[in-house]
Amino acid sequence: MALIGYARVSSVGQELDVQRDKLLKAGVEPDHIFEEKKSGLDSGRPQLKEALRFARKGDTFLVSRVDRLARSSVDLHRIVADLQAKGVTFKCIDQEHIDTTTSNGKLMFGILASIAEFETSLRQERQADGIASAKSKGVKFGRKVQLTDDVVGTIHRMRKEGAMIREIMDATSLSKATIYRALAILD
Repeated sequence: MALIGYARVSSVGQELDVQRDKLLKAGVEPDHIFEEKKSGLDSGRPQLKEALRFARKGDTFLVSRVDRLARSSVDLHRIVADLQAKGVTFKCIDQEHIDTTTSNGKLMFGILASIAEFETSLRQERQADGIASAKSKGVKFGRKVQLTDDVVGTIHRMRKEGAMIREIMDATSLSKATIYRALAILD
């Protein structure tokens, strides 16, 4: 009967140290901690899949908080149902009332799952509002255009002067495909 820990942060800039320390303090062995830097909305989380595969009947699956496991209540309920079907208990360290073996724990789990999903929706709405506001103020998103008229002209001039593709690539810091695309523009 092992303790299995799962820790997740959403982006590369965030660290897993706090979650890892909590899992270790709760008694999870270091080789039973599965960690990754992926969005909670991402269904392709290899370490979560490995942790779920690793769990056996009688084990306890630990996370520091519910939102570390998933951001969607549907996904959270599916994961916990899969664990329960295997005979694995689910518990949260920071939200100690979440113990899905009790009716109160199931209630708390459902409430916190809904809150996690609500927070995600709010964040997405704020992000969409921010993008719309920035666009209305003329902010451009995405990569800057590399093939300006001046750059295309330079590429054609260099090629007419006998420059090799590699030399043009070095001079302009553009890829071979971009150079050929520029050469096709005026042909």
